Amino acid sequence: MHLTNAVNIFITVFAALFPIVNPLGTAPIFLTFVRRCSPQVRERIARSVAIYGFLLLFGSLAIGAQILLFFGISLPILRVAGGLVVAVVGWNILHEDENAPDKAQGVELDEARAQDEAFYPLTLPLTVGPGSIAATVALAAGHTPTWKTDPLFQLSSVLGALAGLLAVSLTVYFSFREAPTLERVLGKTGTNVLVRLFAFILFAIGVQIIWLGVEALIIQLPR
Repeated sequence: MHLTNAVNIFITVFAALFPIVNPLGTAPIFLTFVRRCSPQVRERIARSVAIYGFLLLFGSLAIGAQILLFFGISLPILRVAGGLVVAVVGWNILHEDENAPDKAQGVELDEARAQDEAFYPLTLPLTVGPGSIAATVALAAGHTPTWKTDPLFQLSSVLGALAGLLAVSLTVYFSFREAPTLERVLGKTGTNVLVRLFAFILFAIGVQIIWLGVEALIIQLPR
């Protein structure tokens, strides 16, 4: 029973977050940020993004609802603010000039700057954005704690959720680490097309998240 519960929680968490995080679709965009880095630095950044992403999702799962309640922030407001950030990132990538002087130079990022960029914007909001955070908070809020009645059942739920988060983070790491291989397969033109396509999708996702937040706020208005 406990093993079945852990497997069910794992499937639920992974199935809910993987399409939102979308590591395969985000990998080409990740590559545009780290193209001038050495392979070793790129691998470290990919690992850092995966670790940061896991910690963000774990924090959202563990105390996300309590933090929002403490600051008086509702999920609709989180969606509006976070969706705006996601839309801006997508918009900037869409209108990025590939022939800009700073991109034409082959200067590699130093490790310190690369690690700074690993958290923002590569982890937040590009990889783990308001959509995945809101989904994680919703998953936690929709689960009823049963420590007093069945602590082993609750423990299996926690382990299943952690396994789901770990699986998502591993797909992020391997997808980002192998982004140059994906580029070689697609070619420069194919990669640019894919980057623009997913940048547009990222922009659309941001707008959709904003709209979901606005829609929820409108529903809450007194009539």
